[in-house]
Parts: sequence; structure tokens; C-alpha cells
Amino acid sequence: MKKLILFLTAAVLAAAAVLSAAESTTDERLADLERGLEGAVHERDILAKLIDDVLWTQKVGDVAVVEKVRIYGPPKWREANPDGIGAGNPVKFYAYLFTPKGFDGTAKLPLLVLPHGGVHADFTTYYAHIVRELSAQGYIVVAPEYRGSTGYGRGFYETIDYGGREVDDALAARDWAVANHPRVDPDRVGILGWSHGGLITLMSLFDHPEAYVCGFAGVPVSDLVMRLGYHGQDYRDLYEADYHIGADVQSNLEEYKRRSPVWHVDKLTRPLRIHTNPHDEDVNFIEVEHLVQALTTAGKDFEYQVYDVPGGHSFDRLDTPEAWSARREIYAFLARYLKPPSPKIHLGLTPEGRAAP
Repeated sequence: MKKLILFLTAAVLAAAAVLSAAESTTDERLADLERGLEGAVHERDILAKLIDDVLWTQKVGDVAVVEKVRIYGPPKWREANPDGIGAGNPVKFYAYLFTPKGFDGTAKLPLLVLPHGGVHADFTTYYAHIVRELSAQGYIVVAPEYRGSTGYGRGFYETIDYGGREVDDALAARDWAVANHPRVDPDRVGILGWSHGGLITLMSLFDHPEAYVCGFAGVPVSDLVMRLGYHGQDYRDLYEADYHIGADVQSNLEEYKRRSPVWHVDKLTRPLRIHTNPHDEDVNFIEVEHLVQALTTAGKDFEYQVYDVPGGHSFDRLDTPEAWSARREIYAFLARYLKPPSPKIHLGLTPEGRAAP
């Protein structure tokens, strides 16, 4: 009996070991599969970026000279290995540069910094019509592919610093253009962006007022604490990732506040215009309302307009009469302070085919 018990015990232990090994093997295979899928996503993004870069010249090459430069911003905000080789080095990134055609080749022109929106997104020909409209007015445009943008591989993707040093990347793009573009007027530099780009606009005006004359923030991300409360866990995972903030709001409230414009409104000293839409399905209306209330309470002078029109989050970037009307207001605001050589722009067509006023 004793031998039987020992035999059965050994058999059970052996079976358990086999099952454990099988489970371990399965876990390892799943992990390998997940890493492979992530790699495939980044490869797809790199290919999409290469294709879209070719399209830029096709879409705006008749009105602007298109260039793509590689520059650098400050080091990562947090190093995985502070003592490792390369730790503390500047973060290198690309920026698009659009110089308008058809203007006096010796005259200085105003510069606009245009950071893209989206978490882990990039600057694509989605903005081609905006770049065309700005070029028609005589603006030089620089659009930074700030840290964390997609299309440049996993390593760059994981340098993301939402509301942090990405703002300094926008400043680095601004400073590079001012220092190296012979046509840029350093006294006429503005910034504009939508959504995440709107957050970068706000933080740029708050943190670097000496660098910008004015700014426009469309449907801007304004309060990450509130925002993560009404979005799902998949969205929160983007911020809680080990290579990013690495903690949820409850565990590190101050870090999320540091990255949220609503907690820095007392620093506004430059002209600012804000647009929002009560039907916004991404940056909810209540989030921008919170920003406006904070600015008002702080006694700040700014322009604000609510557009109750179709289009939701993209309402003023569409090719519709309502969007054209909203963009005319944006351009009129910018022209007031930046004095482009051709401030009057006609967007869209009337039903009769005439240029809309």
C-alpha cells in the first residue's frame, strides 16, 4: 500500500509538472504572439507613413514647398536605465516644413506651429486642406512629429510624454524654424492645434509665452483627470503603460494634473481662442467647459465660441459650410496678431459655383 501511495504521489507530481510546463509554454507562446502582433502594427504604421509622405507633395506641392527635417528635443522625462549608454541624450524627431509659394521671396513671413492630435497619432495628409489654406495666406507651417508619434517604430512610440516634454518638442520645432529658415519672422510666431494638438497649444502658451504671439486651441483636451473618468480602460491603458506615466489617476493624481491645461490657466498671458462643440464624441463638451470656467475664474482674457453644428469632434475640420465658417473665424483671429501677407481667404463654393465669401 505504501508503495502504491508513493507511486500515485509521484504520478500526480509528474502530471502537475507536465501541466505546469504546458501552461508555461502556452503563456510564453501567447506573449511571443502578442509581441509579434505589436511589431506588425508598428511595421504597418511605418509603411503608412512612407506612403503618406509621398502624398504631401501631390496634395499641397502646388502651393507650398514641402520638406521633412530631423531635429531634436530634450531628453526623455524618465529613463528606463539612467546609467545606460545613451541615457540623457536628446530625443530625435521629424518635423514637416511647408513654405508658401507665390509670395515676395525677400519678405519675412509669419510662422505657425501645428502639432497633430491623437494619442500615438501622427501628422498626415488629413491636414492637407488646413496646410493649403494657411499657405494661401502666406504662413510658413512647421508640424512636429513629437515624441510618441506613430510611423517611426516601437522605440519612438514608447518615448511618449503626453502633456510633458512633447510640448518642448513643439518648441524645438518652432526654434529650429526661427533659427534656420531665412523667411521666418521671429516676431510673428503662433501655434494652433486640435484635440491633443489643442492641449499642446494651451501648454505651449502657458509654459513658453515668450515664444508665441497667440494660439488657437480647437476642441482641446483640457483635464486628464476628468477625461480618464469618462473614457474606458483601453484608453486609460495608454497612460498607465510602464513606459509612460506608469500609474493610474488614483495612484498619482499630481502627475495627471501636471499634464492638464486646466490646472495651469493662471499662466496665460497671450491671446487665445478656443472652439468646441456640444456634440463632441471624443473631447466631451464638459471638459472644455471646465477649462473655460477655470480661465474665467482666473480673470483671463480669451476668445471662446461654441458651435452647435454637425460634425462632432471634427466639426471645424470638415469640408462643409459650417466648418468653413468656423475656420474663417480661426484665420481672422490669427491674422489679427500675425499679419500674414494675404489674410483674406475664400473657403468652399456656393451652390452656384462661386467662391464663398
